[in-house]
Formats: sequence, structure tokens, C-alpha cells
Amino acid sequence: MTDTDSLYAVSPLDGRYSGRTAPLSPYVSEAALMRARVRVEVEYLIALADLEATPLEIDAEERTHLRGLYEGFAEEDAQLIKKLETEGHAGFEATNHDVKAVEYFVRHRLPEDSDASAWIHFGLTSEDVNNLAHRLLVRDAVDDVLLPELRDVADTLSSMAREHRDLPMLARTHGQPATPTTFGKEMAVYAARLATAIGRINRANDALRGKLGGASGTYAAHVAAYPDVDWQAFAEKFVTDQLGLGFEPLTTQVNPCDDLAALFDAVRGANDVLLDLDLDMWLYVSDRYLGQEAVAGETGSSTMPHKVNPIDFENSEGNLSKANSDLTFLADYVTTSRLQRDLSDSTVKRNVGAAFAHCLIGYTKTAAGLEKVVPNERVMHEDLESTPEIIGEAVQTILRREGQEDAYEQVKALTRGKDVTLEDFRDLFDDLEVDESVREELRALTPAGYTGVASDLVDDLE
Repeated sequence: MTDTDSLYAVSPLDGRYSGRTAPLSPYVSEAALMRARVRVEVEYLIALADLEATPLEIDAEERTHLRGLYEGFAEEDAQLIKKLETEGHAGFEATNHDVKAVEYFVRHRLPEDSDASAWIHFGLTSEDVNNLAHRLLVRDAVDDVLLPELRDVADTLSSMAREHRDLPMLARTHGQPATPTTFGKEMAVYAARLATAIGRINRANDALRGKLGGASGTYAAHVAAYPDVDWQAFAEKFVTDQLGLGFEPLTTQVNPCDDLAALFDAVRGANDVLLDLDLDMWLYVSDRYLGQEAVAGETGSSTMPHKVNPIDFENSEGNLSKANSDLTFLADYVTTSRLQRDLSDSTVKRNVGAAFAHCLIGYTKTAAGLEKVVPNERVMHEDLESTPEIIGEAVQTILRREGQEDAYEQVKALTRGKDVTLEDFRDLFDDLEVDESVREELRALTPAGYTGVASDLVDDLE
């Protein structure tokens, strides 16, 4: 698509963001689906030739030729399949059926001396091809595009956690000053959550399952032709060995798609982690805990020249929210079908690529935002020093240890809803009936030093 064409694209995924979504094109485009269907048809044809019961023979040379149809699949091949579907070609009338067009494409590209023509798509229904093709594409899109981007974000968070493990920072609960933490520990929380989410995606992606049971999942056409063949064993071997997917033995015409729903939900879980991160990073920027490196020539506001906006985190937030809406819809929709088959899911599944594209934009934008931010240690330190009341938790806990039942109430009376200083605390300490060693312990408390084992917790990252 040219720059001019992109200005007229219906979707920003193919327009404004086309450069960012391009890595997904080999996996989720119409041409990619055509290529995957050709792969299924070709490998199935070769598997039939390897079955003793059939008279079909395909020698090594023809196998190489056939596999070249999908391994070397090019733009002109996609255009030919589309022509077979919409116009007809080389004696084939227009199919008005996308899978039948693929079948005719393979037949058209057979060597002249091949006897395989009658065996292409033998005993199959379109959904046998489609469910396998979609899973091959989804699996590889997740493995090759989405997961590497997520791992990059997780690695960046881990690096930030280790670099800033000792940097004290005021924590907030309910938006109010709470006990201190360290910036590194907070980044470690997100790194750990994202690692867990990535593991869940991996497991769901590895669990994708394909079917090959025919028009209503009974292998009826196969059994009618060769009743003595164990078609269930054949199907399982084909799906697992030839295509590397799990096998779904019990289906209607439609693969139930619970596996896809689980994957979409797992991806949505990772997106939720990043959405939470985007919101927090936005707030840290707003509070000036994080500064942003200005990009030369970039405009932050059309009227306020000084602004450096957290646009990457905002862009990520928007795209990940859109992705999650789409993924929720997809997970809910693809698991239902009227009786043994209806076609409403066919058009819906064509939108998996759009959901993944919004994910990809979100991941790259979060990554870009993380690369720009720099902790503002001075602001963090000043904020801690200006809120000495946050040591109140430590004070009342130490006093409880010393047996003072009203410790909480004493600290509450001193601090709740009031502006206090460390001197106010020290006046309280002077009036306490405690050992001098305890008094010194209390006097040593500071907001910046009250971070517990926050820095050590970073070591829990794998």
C-alpha cells in the first residue's frame, strides 16, 4: 500500500498504523489464509498417498513440487485463487467459495502427468481445511510476532527493576500517601505478572487442536470409501505429525474452538497487565516521578510548546482496550454454532488479525514509552520527605511489639488529617514510656529508609 492509499484505508490498522502492523501480514492476511489452506490441502494429499488403502502414488519429485505451492506461495498465486473464486479460470467456473478455489488452484498446479487430481480434498469439508489453516496461522502469529514483543517489554521491566531496586519512592493506596516502596520493586511486580501471563499464552498456544472429521464429525465419507481404514488414527496422525497441532477427536462439522477461546483469553490477560502498567506510568509521569526524554522535532501540544505528553502509554492504553474488546467478543462468539454448522463464525474469524494488530500496536507503544522514561530521584525524595506521616505504620507496629495496646490510637491522634513533621513524631517519642533503645529505634525511622525488603524482592524475578 502506498502512502496515498493508506490515507484512504477504512481501518487505521491498514492506514495510519500499517507500518506497525505489517509484521502480522504473513500470518493474518487473506493471502496468508490462502497459503495455509494450500498447505493443508497439499499435506493431506501426500498423507493419502502414504495410506496403503489408496492407489494414489506421489513420488519425491511431485512431493517437492506440491510443497513448493505453499512454501513459495507468492502474490500471483493469491491473485489466481481469488480469480478462481470470483471469475473462474482455465476451464474452472467461478466457485464463489474460497476453499473450493484453493482446491482448484492445487488441481490447476499439478504436474501434467499427475494422477492426484481426483484425490485433492478427498472426503473433506471446508471446515476441515479452515480450522487447521486458522490454527496454523494463529499459532505462528502468536509465536513469531506477539510473544517476542511481550518478552521485550518484560525484559525492559526486569532491567528497570534491577537498575532502580534501591530507589525509594512514595507508594499510594487509594491515591493517598501510603508506606514507601522502591521504584525497582514496583517495576518487578509488573515484570513478574507479565512473565506469568506470557507463560499462560504459551500453554494456550501449544494446546491448539485441529479436527479432520468431515461434514458432521463422523468421518462418514471416508468410511464410505474405505471402511477398513482407521480414519480416526489417520486424522490424528495427520493433524499432530504433519501439522504439529493437538488433535480434537469429538466435533460437529465445526471444531468447537474452546482452544482458541482459551488463547484469546490468555492474550487478554497479558493485555490487562500492560493496561495496568500504562495507567501507573501515566500517573508517575503526571506526578513528575518520571521524566520523559523529548524527541527532536516532536510536538507535544498544538498550543503549549513546553509539553512532553505520555502519548505512548495513552496510545497503548487505547489499542489494548480495543484489542481486549475484540478478543472478548471473539472468545465468546467462536465457541457457539447452530447445530452442526453455520457460517456466522466464518466472517468473525477473519477479524482475529485485527485484534492481534491492536495488541501489537499496544505492545510496541508500551515498549516505546518505557524507553523514554527516566526516574526523577529528586522529586521522589522531596515527596517522601514532605510526608513524614508515612512512618506512622512503623511507629505503631514497634509500639505494639513493646506491648502498648493504644499504639495505633496514639499515632492516629498525631497524624490523621493533620500536617505533621518528624519533630512532631520525636516529641511523641520523648513522652513514651519505653526503653531508651526503643526510643532510639523510633528516632532512626525516616520515610526514605522505610522500604522493608523492597530491594531484595527484585531478586525474586526469574
